[in-house]
Amino acid sequence: MNLVLLPGFMTDSDLWTDMAAQLARVGAVHHGDLSRDAAIADMASRVAAEAPERFALVGFSMGGYVARAIARRAPERVRALVLIATSARADTRAQAARKAIAVAQVREQGFAGLSRGAILRSVHPERAGDIDLIARIRRMGDRLGGPVFLRQAGQARASDLDRLGAIRCPTLVVAAARDALRGLDEARELRDGIPGASLTVIDGSGHMLPLEAPDALADAIVPWLLAQASGASTIGS
Repeated sequence: MNLVLLPGFMTDSDLWTDMAAQLARVGAVHHGDLSRDAAIADMASRVAAEAPERFALVGFSMGGYVARAIARRAPERVRALVLIATSARADTRAQAARKAIAVAQVREQGFAGLSRGAILRSVHPERAGDIDLIARIRRMGDRLGGPVFLRQAGQARASDLDRLGAIRCPTLVVAAARDALRGLDEARELRDGIPGASLTVIDGSGHMLPLEAPDALADAIVPWLLAQASGASTIGS
């Protein structure tokens, strides 16, 4: 089964490096490019145009919004959907305000990389001193650069809670127990809104699940994907 991996805000394909061998057990791996567009709908159109004829989607954070848009747009092509550390909610006023301030600052002063504070909010508190992890997240942002930051931070994130019921493919929602950016209530909304979806919660990780807990994440999603590839049906909690 072909896999299309969709990264989150200011992350690139390195997000999945530590899971590459496990994901390859499912099938050929393709990386969706979310760096060239400024709206979720446009990202979804580009990924769908560049993807194989049929595929499973694995979307992390912002990539989860794109994955759901694709699943609604091309239901006959999407065999399965994995949503990691994501939400169906719109930006809150506070989130929108923070993004607007960051965009204005980058426009005026240039892009100097992701702030340490922003990176630390994305990881488990016990990983705050993990120099290698923090540097790895920063390098992804540096590789993408200012133009991508402006496109991704400048978009208004809309809710699709009222459209979750239109998703008909098998769906697995994965959440991190200590995610400071996306709460468990948001994961439960996804599970409850998508027909037949199941939810797995991984302990000991913050928002950056593919980097912080790659083995636990692979253990959660690879057997499930293999079951979908073989035609099995998995209905969880």
